[in-house]
Amino acid sequence: MWAGGAATALVAGLLAVVGILVARGLLGVAVLAPKGEGAWGNANTLTYSLVSAACALAATGLVQVLLATTPSATRFFGWIMVLLTLIAVVLPLSLDVSTEAKVFTAVLNLVIGLAITLLLRGVAANALRTRDL
Repeated sequence: MWAGGAATALVAGLLAVVGILVARGLLGVAVLAPKGEGAWGNANTLTYSLVSAACALAATGLVQVLLATTPSATRFFGWIMVLLTLIAVVLPLSLDVSTEAKVFTAVLNLVIGLAITLLLRGVAANALRTRDL
């Protein structure tokens, strides 16, 4: 389970880097760079990447606990992750930055959240099959 979680963390971190490089490097959009102190402050690429990876590891812990304690664990995990992803999508929309920055950050958070959710649901399903053998 945790090897899959570590791989998911790597994917999430790399998605953050790619998203920020596309936004800042190709499109000229400032991702998570508000002029003043906002909910995220002025996060940089490394911080965003590390937070994305940490979210994947936290989600791995969540799915591990749910698998050990909850019937239909992957269903509940999916719902919890979708709701957390929605929070991550809505949060940047409340910042005092350009519309482009808000939208791109929200979309990037959506992509990262969905990647974590889908990858870990697959890891959890595989862990369940392996445990049943």
